[in-house]
Amino acid sequence: MMKWIPIALALAVTACSTTPETTYYQLPAAEKSSAAAASSSDALRPAVFVQHVSVPDYLAGNGLVYQSSDVKYVIASNNLWASPLDQQLQQTLVADLSDALPGWLVSASPLGAQQDTLNVNVTGFHGRYDGQAVISGAWVLEHQGQIIKRSFALTLPQTEDGYDALVRTLAKGWQQEARQMADAIRSKS
Repeated sequence: MMKWIPIALALAVTACSTTPETTYYQLPAAEKSSAAAASSSDALRPAVFVQHVSVPDYLAGNGLVYQSSDVKYVIASNNLWASPLDQQLQQTLVADLSDALPGWLVSASPLGAQQDTLNVNVTGFHGRYDGQAVISGAWVLEHQGQIIKRSFALTLPQTEDGYDALVRTLAKGWQQEARQMADAIRSKS
């Protein structure tokens, strides 16, 4: 009987010391078409300053978010964003707009007096219990003193289960919304 006590203790210690693996996620870069190279005539090109992309507190933490019911949200503790979500959204938005607006300068830094300014408020960027990815919010474009505001609300079905598929689906939706923003920017120029 006494010889089983050390084995039981070893199993108990091993079971307690097992921690789930932490996984980090980054929004994937969209496949780019041939982007226009910067040149000495950059000052003559139309410009867009992506000033700010904001997210609510529940999305601002490190964990990916999953809506488990109509009123309950779960923030993952082992499936984390590799860098802050608002930064990832801004960086991918700049890249996606640059691709969708060839001939334009698009930057997360101020570009001068003759620039459009874009601010985005993301209110939803999470998975949902019914297998949908939710991307919602609003954006405001200032173009030559004129203000344009548009809301967006996308729900896209996940084609597979898991966080990898969720991140890919969220990225696809964000790229889709970036194309909508690019269309509005292009129509105002």
